[in-house]
Amino acid sequence: MSENLFNFSVSRLPRIEFGPGKISLLPELSSQYGNKILFITGGNFLKNSPYWQRLIEGFEAKKLRLLHYSCDAEPSPSLVDKAVKQFANENVDVVVAVGGGSVLDAAKAIAGLLKVQNSVMDYLEGVGPELDYTGPTVPFIAVPTTAGTGSETTKNAVLSVINRETGFKKSFRNDKLVAEYAIVDPDFLSLCPPSLIAANGMDALTQLLESYVSLKANPMIDALALSGLQAVFGSLLQCYHSSQKNEQARSQLAYGSMLSGITLAQVGLGSVHGLASPLGAFFPIPHGEVCGLLLASATHFNLEALRKSDKEHPVLNKYSQVGRLLSQDHSMEEIQAQKYLVETLFQWSKDLSMPRLSDYGVEKKDLDHIVKHARGSSMKTNPVILSDFEIRGILQACL
Repeated sequence: MSENLFNFSVSRLPRIEFGPGKISLLPELSSQYGNKILFITGGNFLKNSPYWQRLIEGFEAKKLRLLHYSCDAEPSPSLVDKAVKQFANENVDVVVAVGGGSVLDAAKAIAGLLKVQNSVMDYLEGVGPELDYTGPTVPFIAVPTTAGTGSETTKNAVLSVINRETGFKKSFRNDKLVAEYAIVDPDFLSLCPPSLIAANGMDALTQLLESYVSLKANPMIDALALSGLQAVFGSLLQCYHSSQKNEQARSQLAYGSMLSGITLAQVGLGSVHGLASPLGAFFPIPHGEVCGLLLASATHFNLEALRKSDKEHPVLNKYSQVGRLLSQDHSMEEIQAQKYLVETLFQWSKDLSMPRLSDYGVEKKDLDHIVKHARGSSMKTNPVILSDFEIRGILQACL
């Protein structure tokens, strides 16, 4: 942890429009940048929703020209490069993305490269030459339709190549990639199936908790993380069981997800995301499901390692605070609150039907390969250094 908690910086954020019905602002906000829009969506979700026709009519009323591109899979470098090549000479005024985290990440990278036309491989962390990105970008507007990744508020475009031996999951990351506007309309969650609510909600919960206990944590981000945790604790199970009927829960979950993107972008993450990177690269495991499965085990191992290193470690108290927030019992003792947190996370993983690693083909023989590639940027902000044996233990518990 930083010696002086009141010594920190905050990187750029988008302008945020949050609330039910805010999607109606999209045509007007888009028109500020010109009349040619690269409109990026995912598969047929939006086209099959009640929002599609309304948006098309709104764009037509503003006399905006749409170039449509569909991103219906995990974004890869080749997908981004293909889109950039297709639209580079179209003089796009603004890139607008409406979709889940994969769609927003792909659009973020495409917007960043339309005027540059280098391969995205030139900028990915830990892959290729890692050139300095200087822009310019095309203005970008992000509209999430799920609540989990918080990509609408980050500067990261996470791209993957999935291969059991040589796959990677890396970020194209730069402040210039941050959206001009993030339009967060919780009503989209009424269209999400329970499995998607569960996986994305657990992703948001993981990002908030890992940000809160990050080595780079600071008082401002702590306040946002706690606010987000309270919102997710109070809404995830309700949305999972009935997102259509509970407007308040939808708003809370979307709010928590948005904050999780802000907090992770400022202070980093931890061991869950350190492991999610190689797992998502080597196996076709959806990111939210990895988070939902690993979070309880990773929290348990973090707590054990912290107690061994320093029984008075300040992060132990932070975990206790989260346990008290979750239990709504603010008089709960330290160890009891920590235990309650871990036990509840294990129970939620079961209640939300998170799959096991073995369901996606992970075997005991794969664990050493995963551990070897788990020391990326997220692991560096975990509140305690975990040994390879401990990291392997997190995975072993989730097979």
